[in-house]
Amino acid sequence: MNTFAKLIAASAAALALGGAVAQTSTPPAAAAVAKRAVQGSGYVTTKDGVQLFVKDLGPRDGQPVVFSHGWPLDSDSWESQMLFLADHGYRVIAHDRRGHGRSSQPWDGNDMDHYADDLAAVLAAVDLKGKKAVLVGFSTGGGEVARYIGRHGTSKVAKAVLVASVPPLMLKTAANPNGVPIEVFDGLRKAQIENRAQLYKDIPAGPFYGFNRPGAKVSQGLIDNWWLQGMLGGHKNTLDSIKAFSETDFTADLKKFDVPTLVVHGSDDQIVPIDISGKASARLVKGAQLIVYEGAPHGLTDTHKDRLNQDLLSFIQR
Repeated sequence: MNTFAKLIAASAAALALGGAVAQTSTPPAAAAVAKRAVQGSGYVTTKDGVQLFVKDLGPRDGQPVVFSHGWPLDSDSWESQMLFLADHGYRVIAHDRRGHGRSSQPWDGNDMDHYADDLAAVLAAVDLKGKKAVLVGFSTGGGEVARYIGRHGTSKVAKAVLVASVPPLMLKTAANPNGVPIEVFDGLRKAQIENRAQLYKDIPAGPFYGFNRPGAKVSQGLIDNWWLQGMLGGHKNTLDSIKAFSETDFTADLKKFDVPTLVVHGSDDQIVPIDISGKASARLVKGAQLIVYEGAPHGLTDTHKDRLNQDLLSFIQR
């Protein structure tokens, strides 16, 4: 094993150990966790006892921008956008979804309703200081944002952004004939059960970043980082989440949006096809703005991060 491979292996082991320790340690008192959550990073405890790891960065008095990540990643996947916006005076907040990253790994509750309620718990705990937040969701996180608005309304929401997001519905049904066949998601579940570690290498090395396209400039760093984040998540949690992001119908949620909304999607998204997701969502949300990144893959938060950062900044500043 070469030096670089040893370094990656050691890092993975350390991260996995850190996650295990965090999940088996005695949970701190709810008041203490909520207080810590506004001091850089800490934990928020939900009403069903799940501990959510939360980052709360940037100026305390800045406009809050709250990020929801994709499957099977964690809040680190938003690091480029969070750093950029914090440097521009915004308060940036993100949590690891239940069962993902450094958060608890509950056996049950790995569904969109719980994800949305967890987001509500985070917003309540961090103290928005009377300000409304801009909610930004990527992929599965876009579903989380949509379901949050559907269940909790927009009293704490200034604007919403859906980036390469799964709404309104990924699954092919009689009412959604252009959706993705169930066999695709069954195959994803089968691959995860058989060899999750290999699956979590194949996805970023292939369609996620468009590295399977001719002439693509492959980044081993992005592949390794994707794998590290994914493997921190619980096996059962990330497995259940496939059903959550693929079979949940967000149509009714999107129709409840009553705040300015930006939809960003890549035209070459091989994971969440644009026609059944970004374009469809933009039609359902009244007044939504759709920006299509020509040739961009699903993982555009990394491959097109500079453009996305500027588009987010421009939208938030309006």
